[in-house]
Amino acid sequence: MADASCGVPLRVVSYNVHGQRDDVAALATVVRQLAPDVLIVQEGPRRFGWRAKSATLAASFGLVVAAGGLPALGNLLLVSLRVRVTGVRHQRFPLTPGRHMRGAAYADCVVGGPARFTVAGSHLATDPVERPDQAKLFKRELDVAPLPVIAAADLNEEPDGPAWCTVAHGLTDAAVAADRADRLTYSCADPRRRIDGVFVDPRITVVDYDVLDTPLSRRASDHFPIVVDLLLPVAD
Repeated sequence: MADASCGVPLRVVSYNVHGQRDDVAALATVVRQLAPDVLIVQEGPRRFGWRAKSATLAASFGLVVAAGGLPALGNLLLVSLRVRVTGVRHQRFPLTPGRHMRGAAYADCVVGGPARFTVAGSHLATDPVERPDQAKLFKRELDVAPLPVIAAADLNEEPDGPAWCTVAHGLTDAAVAADRADRLTYSCADPRRRIDGVFVDPRITVVDYDVLDTPLSRRASDHFPIVVDLLLPVAD
């Protein structure tokens, strides 16, 4: 375990919530028990009434909306009141005819006074031809982020895939850093793949990492949530 005096602690959860098509009460309980400072959601609200639906989802978790929703095509960034958001932006990837439009959400944040970071979330295509180009567009934004990056995504491929390698380049794969790359994230019904990842700036320390596989999380979604405890560098 890292020495907490070396930075500001931050708990991050990444969670594909399956469009809230499963047990929403279980989903809310899972997130509340994890008590994240930052929750990076894939398959959040993105259609009619998305603002109200996003706010309701955040409230069910005891969090508030930072960024995302329709402008990011269902990628949603939620934060606790411990985190202050100083800027947001959204990205839409080019639409391939006949496919779902996808994108990403970004938020610049401050926590604990001196610690600043950029959090980003995305959900890449299921199509192996479309996915690498989306990964490049996502990575381009991560590379120019003004602050140490915390990025999470449902990459729809495993760590040996080209899109995963693109996003991970130059960043720390939190699962690998914690020696827990054997924790599978999909599917809850038949866990067999690690297709969800959390990647952080090398200046950020990975204190702990896990994938929550419990009877409750198996009811809440088709993906397991990833929970990562980090220590952020203190800004000068």
